[in-house]
Amino acid sequence: MPSSAKLVHELDSTAVSEGKISDTESSQHHTHDSQVGVEDIRDPNLADWDGPDDPENPMNWPSSSRMLHVVLVSMFTLYANLASTMFAPGAAVLLAEFEVTNSTITVFCVTIYILGFSLGPLIVAPLSEVYGRNIIYRFCNLVYFAFTIGCALSTNVAMFLVFRFICGCAASGPMTIGGGTVADVVLPEKRGKAMALFAMGPLLGPVIGPVIGGFVSQSIGWRWTFWLIAIMAGVFSLLGLFLMRETNATVLLNWKVAKLRKETGNPHLVSKTDLKFSASQLLVRAVLRPSKMLIFSPIVLLLSLFCAFVFGLIQLLFTTFPSVFEHAYGFGPGIAGLSYLGLGFGFILGLVLFAVLSDKLLHQKPGGEVAIPELRLPLMVWFSPLIPVGIFWYGWSAQQHAHWIVPILGTFLIGLGSLFIIMPAQLYLVDVFGSEAAASALAANLMVRNLFGAFFVFVAPPLYAHMGLGWGNSVLAFLCMGFAPIPFLFSRYGEMLRKRFPVDL
Repeated sequence: MPSSAKLVHELDSTAVSEGKISDTESSQHHTHDSQVGVEDIRDPNLADWDGPDDPENPMNWPSSSRMLHVVLVSMFTLYANLASTMFAPGAAVLLAEFEVTNSTITVFCVTIYILGFSLGPLIVAPLSEVYGRNIIYRFCNLVYFAFTIGCALSTNVAMFLVFRFICGCAASGPMTIGGGTVADVVLPEKRGKAMALFAMGPLLGPVIGPVIGGFVSQSIGWRWTFWLIAIMAGVFSLLGLFLMRETNATVLLNWKVAKLRKETGNPHLVSKTDLKFSASQLLVRAVLRPSKMLIFSPIVLLLSLFCAFVFGLIQLLFTTFPSVFEHAYGFGPGIAGLSYLGLGFGFILGLVLFAVLSDKLLHQKPGGEVAIPELRLPLMVWFSPLIPVGIFWYGWSAQQHAHWIVPILGTFLIGLGSLFIIMPAQLYLVDVFGSEAAASALAANLMVRNLFGAFFVFVAPPLYAHMGLGWGNSVLAFLCMGFAPIPFLFSRYGEMLRKRFPVDL
C-alpha cells in the first residue's frame, strides 16, 4: 500500500492531470511534504503500482520493449500516410477507367482519405482512454487492411470513395492514439526523440508516397498502389498483434483492481485513478473532451489552427505538384513524383534537428528547476519564418519558369519550417496534458488539422487560375505570416494561460 507521502503525490498528480492545480504548485506541495511530513493516511482500499519499480508499469518495461512499441506505432502511421498520397499520381488513370470527367472528383479521390482522418479521432481517442489502446490498434488495423483491399478491387468510383473514406477513418486510430502510447512508455525528458520517430510516418509518408506511386501507377497500374499498402498493413498488423501490450496506465490499474477484487473478495477496492464514474459516463466525458479542449483552452485552439493551416498548405502542394511540374517543366507522371522530394528532405533535416534539440531545450533551466512544457516552443519561434519565405520562393520561381531545382529548394524550406510547427505543437500538447489526456489533446489537434487539409486543397485551382503561381502563393504566404505571433505568445505566456484557462477533464 502506498505511504502517506506517496498518496499525496498521487492525489497531486491526478489534480495536475485534471487541470485543477499547476505543475509548479504540485512541485511546491511535494517539497513542503518532504520537509514537514504528514500523518499516515493510507487508504487500504486504494490500489496502485507495487512500488516505483513495478515491472507492470509501462514506464518500467525494458527499454527494448518500450522502443518496440514506439517503432510499431510509427510503422502503423507510416503506411497509413503513404496511402494518403501514393495514389495521387494514378488518380487520373482511375477516373479515366471509370469514365469520370469531373476534376473535383479527381481531387476528392485523394482528399476523402484525409476527411476520414478528421472524423475518426472523435471516436477513437475516447474509446482508447476508457478501454485501452491495444484493442483500438487491433480493430483499426483489421478494418484498414480489409478496406484497402476493397479499394484495390473497386469497380466504380462510388465504391472506391466509400472504401477510401473508411480506410481514412481506420488509419486515424494509430495517428490519434500513437502520441498517447509514446507518453505511456517514454519519460518527458526523453520524449523528443521518440516523438520524432513517431512523426516520421505522418511527415515522410505523404512525401515518399507519390514518388513510389508515380512509378507503380505508370508501370503496373493504380490498383497496385493499394495492394502494396495492404501487404505492408498486413505484415505490421500481425507484428503488432503478437508483440504489443496495453500501455494505458489507467486501464492497466483498472484491470489490476478487477483481479484483486476476485482474489480478495473485497468489492471496495479502487484504482488510484478511479474517478467514480461508470464506463458509459467515462466514455461520454472522453467523447466531449476534445471539443472542450478546443472551446475552453486557447492553447489547444490556436495551436490546432496554426497546425491546420500548415497541414492544409502541405496538402495543397501535394495535390498541385503533378500539374505544376508536368505543365511548367514537362515532367512525366513518374518523374513528377520526384518533385515531392524537396519537402521530404526538409522534413528529414527537421526531424534530425528536432530529435537533437528538443530534449536538450527541456534540460536548459538552471538550478535543477522543474522543466515546463513551454521549453518545447523556442524551436517553433526560430523556424516558423521559413514557411512564408519558402512559399514566396516556390511560387515566384515556378511562375518565372526558373530551373526546376529552384522551386524545389523553396519547398525544402517549407518542409523544414512546417516540421517545427507540427512537431513542437504535438509534443507540447502531450507534455501539457500528460498520458491521461494526451490522446484527446492530439485528437482535437488532428480533427481541426485534417478537416482543413481535406478541404483547403479546393482553394488551389481557382486561386492559381485567377492569380497565377506567383501571387497565388504570395496570398498563402501572407496568411501564414498572420499566424506568426502564436509561437511567441505561448512561449512567453503559455504557463500563465494554462493556469488562467484550465480545462476540467
